[in-house]
Amino acid sequence: MPKLTIARLDLGGKRVFLRADLNAPLEAGAVSDDTRLAAVVPTIEHARAAGARVVLASHLGRPKGKPTAEFSLKPVAERLAVLLRTEVPLAADCVGPEIEAQARALKPGRLLLLENLRFHKEEEANDDGFARGLAALADVYVNDAFAAAHRAHASIAAITKHLQPAAAGLLMERELAALGRVLEAPTRPLLAILGGAKVSDKLTLVENLLSRVQALAIGGGMAFTFLKAQGLEVGRSLVEPDHLETARRVLDAAKRRQVEILLPLDAVVAAGLDSPAGRTVDIGSMPPDEMGLDIGPKTVERFAAGIGTAKTIVWNGPMGVFERAPFAQGTMAVAHAVAGAKAFSVVGGGDSVAAVNAAGVADRIGYISTAGGAFLEFLEGRSLPGVDALTDA
Repeated sequence: MPKLTIARLDLGGKRVFLRADLNAPLEAGAVSDDTRLAAVVPTIEHARAAGARVVLASHLGRPKGKPTAEFSLKPVAERLAVLLRTEVPLAADCVGPEIEAQARALKPGRLLLLENLRFHKEEEANDDGFARGLAALADVYVNDAFAAAHRAHASIAAITKHLQPAAAGLLMERELAALGRVLEAPTRPLLAILGGAKVSDKLTLVENLLSRVQALAIGGGMAFTFLKAQGLEVGRSLVEPDHLETARRVLDAAKRRQVEILLPLDAVVAAGLDSPAGRTVDIGSMPPDEMGLDIGPKTVERFAAGIGTAKTIVWNGPMGVFERAPFAQGTMAVAHAVAGAKAFSVVGGGDSVAAVNAAGVADRIGYISTAGGAFLEFLEGRSLPGVDALTDA
């Protein structure tokens, strides 16, 4: 681990500014999915057990730089109190003399949750003055918000200029270790499975992975641009005409690098997303008035064979419109195949994580990332501001 971690800090009596990602979905004024909250609990408990006074900070939603009741962290405080089995007081703001006094008054082992950082436009602007105000609340900085590590925001980047040391939390450490294992030291063969709607969303990722993987399986809507680039009929399936030449270049580059590209052999087609059922046709025999909405059984078999021979697997993006029952079987089958593989597997991105949860196989995945954008940018080979800002080990 090239960055300082919370395990190496002496936290006794220290005020710890803990940047977490508590951006949980809300329904009827309550947290409807506490996955991200539960993920940071081990770091909070570690700090409390070490005698730290925890100043917890996060964003929630997009309040556009001004306080709104809709985006208050009050429901998060209430759910955290249940998960931690302790009181989680919510501050009225996140900076200012009153908040500084509250932070100073914290007893060892206690915590204070700051109100939504994005109630101040200076947060997303990475404003130095705002960062200085946040830094005044604590003695040491810990970032456990890997899901927000690709954002150069005040509580993620600028704050570390005024608050040192800056260490990775337990969740951040696990994320970096798992993704580093995939990119830097994978047991080979390494297979990447990519899905989702658009080639344009994953283009940089595909290009970076070509230099690292032995095989690349492409499903979802993005597969049809690659199939069309090969001159195949794909009906009304999602195709990005502007990226057909790019798809050809990717296929040519894969051939030169001897990277096996696994594309669909068949698809489940229908007239539209609202169709009550689909039917399976071979790629190349797709009717011009229907669209591919899932991979078919031949493709599942092909992908499963690739999964079965891999030693390391990284998966991002569903194989079809899995939110709709008639078009979920391909994604579910891939989830089961990945879970059953004798390989170290990493799954990231909201849809892929939802798929392994829906398939009931989450406990058989090597590592499930809490991140979406940061997960993709890390795999694309980009540097992440939230990681770069941490103190070197």
